[in-house]
Amino acid sequence: MDERIQRKVEKLEQQCQKEAKEFARKVQELQKSNQVAFQHFQELDEHISYVATKVCHLGDQLEGVNTPRQRAVEAQKLMKYFNEFLDGELKSDVFTNSEKIKEAADIIQKLHLIAQELPFDRFSEVKSKIASKYHDLECQLIQEFTSAQRRGEISRMREVAAVLLHFKGYSHCVDVYIKQCQEGFVKDQLEECRKSDAEQYLKNLYDLYTRTTNLSSKLMEFNLGTDKQTFLSKLIKSIFISYLENYIEVETGYLKSRSAMILQRYYDSKNHQKRSIGTGGIQDLKERIRQRTNLPLGPSIDTHGETFLSQEVVVNLLQETKQAFERCHRLSDPSDLPRNAFRIFTILVEFLCIEHIDYALETGLAGIPSSDSRNANLYFLDVVQQANTIFHLFDKQFNDHLMPLISSSPKLSECLQKKKEIIEQMEMKLDTGIDRTLNCMIGQMKHILAAEQKKTDFKPEDENNVLIQYTNACVKVCAYVRKQVEKIKNSMDGKNVDTVLMELGVRFHRLIYEHLQQYSYSCMGGMLAICDVAEYRKCAKDFKIPMVLHLFDTLHALCNLLVVAPDNLKQVCSGEQLANLDKNILHSFVQLRADYRSARLARHFS
Repeated sequence: MDERIQRKVEKLEQQCQKEAKEFARKVQELQKSNQVAFQHFQELDEHISYVATKVCHLGDQLEGVNTPRQRAVEAQKLMKYFNEFLDGELKSDVFTNSEKIKEAADIIQKLHLIAQELPFDRFSEVKSKIASKYHDLECQLIQEFTSAQRRGEISRMREVAAVLLHFKGYSHCVDVYIKQCQEGFVKDQLEECRKSDAEQYLKNLYDLYTRTTNLSSKLMEFNLGTDKQTFLSKLIKSIFISYLENYIEVETGYLKSRSAMILQRYYDSKNHQKRSIGTGGIQDLKERIRQRTNLPLGPSIDTHGETFLSQEVVVNLLQETKQAFERCHRLSDPSDLPRNAFRIFTILVEFLCIEHIDYALETGLAGIPSSDSRNANLYFLDVVQQANTIFHLFDKQFNDHLMPLISSSPKLSECLQKKKEIIEQMEMKLDTGIDRTLNCMIGQMKHILAAEQKKTDFKPEDENNVLIQYTNACVKVCAYVRKQVEKIKNSMDGKNVDTVLMELGVRFHRLIYEHLQQYSYSCMGGMLAICDVAEYRKCAKDFKIPMVLHLFDTLHALCNLLVVAPDNLKQVCSGEQLANLDKNILHSFVQLRADYRSARLARHFS
């Protein structure tokens, strides 16, 4: 069995070796065939390159012959057409057939360039004819472009524009395109709301004009001729001229009606019918008398705590004016810009400053009670607080939005003067109102002192059974003063607070000084008076005004004269705090002592 298998294996091995030799022989034959084919391919490639070189050379030779021939033919045609212009009669079909306008344009453009090189004295007539035909064809092409645009034939527009590209009037092609695109669009957007809705009209006009100028800026990047900026400016002007001519009239008319509506809507929400504040004649006389005398002229009006000032109204008015300034800047001719901006500013002054703030001040002044009124509610400080806030907003808009429009024009001084006048007028009324309000405060303190202060407070019946502390009248006055001081601080800012508090402090001191002069003081009563003045002085510290505190320090020192021993009186009068006071003032305080006569205190002042 093994031998049979072994023989079979040997037989298969021999067969395998035989087939391997046969396969190697075939591979060698294929390699030789491949080498022969590759050699043939190289020869063919070299032959193709040789033929191609010959063909290129032949092409160059043909082109060298054909190009001059074509130029000669073209020159011959141009000479033929030139002769027609020279003879004055255009017979060629290319000039008489309207369908061949493209070929005619190409010819006339070349003739026009040639004519530029010819001497004028010999060829003036033919140059003129060529120029005329050049212009006519240019106009025809532009007209054809316009017609194609109206028909919506984009391919024809592209074709005509390509021909016009070599003409001087190519920019007019762009002109026509933009004008036609914008004209209908602008008209559709503006005409509909021009009379019925001024607000929408102004918004649309501003938006369209802004978008058009932005488009103009982008078009500046393209080749539109040498003077493209002037060209685009004229183009925009031609589109919007009818709308820009009366822009400011529409703007001011709308701003007035809008401002009046904002104010009326506010007063209606308060169920308030505006009082008529007269001007001239009697009203001016009343105003001058009031400024000089600080007297309330006419009956006091109960405003029920309403200031008739609204920050919402003010913000709305300022927002409308801000938008008007922005439109004015964009839509006004540069030469008209300062004048137009001033007109908008006067409307703001009229409705914000006069119709709203000034009216509120007048109403607030009329609502201030007389100084002898009891338990008067003083709302004018609320008016002051809101008016100050509004003034800041008004001033901010003046600087941010008006100043850039007028800064380099004569209108600047006019605007500054108007602003100064209106602010001075309002400050005068604020000062008058604050002064009368301070009078009311002092009047209220007088009522408290008159109602609460008793003569026995400073001259008790039982000197030995007295609790040394400030009186009830002092407590109530100080509580009232602290409340008013806080209100003043909340109503004003900066130096205004110090100015008003100083004035109130001086009047407060004068009131207490005169009040103390009305009583006679025993020794214990003098101690009570000193306690009261010490409390008043503590209250005066809240003012944070050195002068006011100094006045009460001096008053406190004067009150010491009510209790000092007679023998020490002269020494106290010459002390640091009292040495600079008039002797009559010192004497007047000493006279308030119950022992003035019995202790013969007058001898110290003789």
